[in-house]
Amino acid sequence: MKPTLFGYGLTTKAIAEKLGGGCVFFDDKAVEPYIDENSNKIYPSNLFNPNKSKLEVTTPSFKPTHPLIKKANNLISEYDFFAKEMPFSIWISGTNGKTTTTQMLGHLLESKGAVTGGNIGTPLAKLDTNAPIWILESSSFTLHHTNIASPNIYLLLPITPDHLDWHGSEEQYEKDKLKPLLTMKEGELALVPKGLNLPKSNAFIVEYDSSKFLEEYFAIDSSKIRFKSAFLEDALLALAVTRTLFDEVDYDTVNQFKLDNHRQEEIKDSKNRLWVNDSKATNLDATIQAVKGYSNRFIRLIIGGDDKGAELTPLFELLEKLNIKIYTIGSNSTKLALLATKYGVDYTSCKTLEKAVEIIDKEMSNSDVALLSPAGASYDQFKSYKHRGEEFIKFIKKIY
Repeated sequence: MKPTLFGYGLTTKAIAEKLGGGCVFFDDKAVEPYIDENSNKIYPSNLFNPNKSKLEVTTPSFKPTHPLIKKANNLISEYDFFAKEMPFSIWISGTNGKTTTTQMLGHLLESKGAVTGGNIGTPLAKLDTNAPIWILESSSFTLHHTNIASPNIYLLLPITPDHLDWHGSEEQYEKDKLKPLLTMKEGELALVPKGLNLPKSNAFIVEYDSSKFLEEYFAIDSSKIRFKSAFLEDALLALAVTRTLFDEVDYDTVNQFKLDNHRQEEIKDSKNRLWVNDSKATNLDATIQAVKGYSNRFIRLIIGGDDKGAELTPLFELLEKLNIKIYTIGSNSTKLALLATKYGVDYTSCKTLEKAVEIIDKEMSNSDVALLSPAGASYDQFKSYKHRGEEFIKFIKKIY
């Protein structure tokens, strides 16, 4: 049975392709019904009749309050749709670092035939069901809509309030992040941060509170790992899985892993000064980790964007203790200025990224570090975090 598909996007189009086309979509952008090149019928969302649908699969981004979600009587997620075909699976979630951890674990288990997908960019419909292991970056959106599928191992990285405009509250966000624990079986490993409101679960739950705990519990020597700060924790979590599954800790292989661009990417300008492109830091926790990583220098922090309603006080409680000046950009500049004033943090309102780079160029010494770590999404001024990072690099290269 072909499901009704909500949202004409990457996830749902991949499902339709796997099913040979001829599927029915309902999409907010459709003004009137049309048929695409694969014989799929796309209708405006307001034409959905729940009485004519026996199964609905939603794109992960649709909020619980979306009219289609509220009308649906047989709603499942992409994960649920492939639950029966899913091989041994490792789900990775968290506020920050889940992409890196997923990539690191995929790198470590590539020789075992593992494949990576999910929120990392490859829909489940395009993953090889004959692969022995699926490693899935799992967003809180997907987890919220998932009720049937369940991981064999669940890694939850530290969480801080995020996407509150989607989840509605911090409590719901945490609840969705912990949802996989409800369906896990006895003996299956769940590695989660300490201090969360854990639901009743049959899983074997290990709560961690530091890199040191992970080192000791899984017998991993962090001195042999080249990554530092938040990336060290990502590596330790990935190695915890290989230790659990195969009793292996492959330091050489994990050290060969290359971080994505726009993740604490260090760049020298024409005056040999250090700039750091951390444009992928779209939330509070990512920026806190980046700032901590450079706290031995005077930091010139470029911050701002769409913070999605997050409470930024914990960041400013850290900043007030450091040698730092912030340069605000983006839609939440006023909010940032008020917080900077409250906590006595020096700041300049720059409005745009280009202006921030121009001002920092005039003020920066060779011992400083200029750090773009926005703690906000990029869509208020850019096409994506990648676009924001690329523009940042372009502006740095103009310095003479």
